[in-house]
Amino acid sequence: MSALLPAIVPAACRATAAVIFLHGLGDTGHGWAEAMAGIRTPYIKYICPHAPVMPVTLNMNMAMPSWFDIVSLHPHAEEDETGIKRAAESIKALIDQEVKNGIPSHRIVLGGFSQGGALSLYTALTTHQKLAGVFALSCWLPLRNSLSQSMISRNKDISVLQCHGEADPLVPFIVGCLTVEKLKVMLNPSNITFKTYSKMPHSACLEEMMDIKQFIEKQLPKINKSII
Repeated sequence: MSALLPAIVPAACRATAAVIFLHGLGDTGHGWAEAMAGIRTPYIKYICPHAPVMPVTLNMNMAMPSWFDIVSLHPHAEEDETGIKRAAESIKALIDQEVKNGIPSHRIVLGGFSQGGALSLYTALTTHQKLAGVFALSCWLPLRNSLSQSMISRNKDISVLQCHGEADPLVPFIVGCLTVEKLKVMLNPSNITFKTYSKMPHSACLEEMMDIKQFIEKQLPKINKSII
């Protein structure tokens, strides 16, 4: 995890739930914190951490914010297994911190865009923490060939919202399609929703943000603080 403190959109009232959202390669949490503020729900806290700065093979070893190294976006490219697992542990530690702050893990939704979406999926599938859901935007499932059913202990029935633009030139639409098919084999397929956007490139759109808001509010309904 980066030494920089996460960008946070605090709950407008007492927080009884949280969303942890992971940005994409070369970005920071600030822009997505603004996006989350645009769809905020009063009792939910939104946490947008910043990835550490590191050299990225894909970008000629230039140093930039990155959760792990990326060699290529080709589906069969070599993956930074050590870096992916290390990044997932840092996100699990962030979840643990929110639990210590009084928000149970089953009241936490994990999400992310592009590289951050990939990390959010991998973390949700491999953590022992019971999560409320995960939403993954314009991304892929890392280390998909080494993931086994036995590794997915607590979140086999997790609700997943996967979103992808059909005009994405960076992470092609077919990658999103293959990812959701893989998830349906590993998880309860009835809990997986795949939303597509016909003209959307590698970015977000208002329709997608509204779909995210609806998903978050369904997974994190308002409840009495005293009963969680």
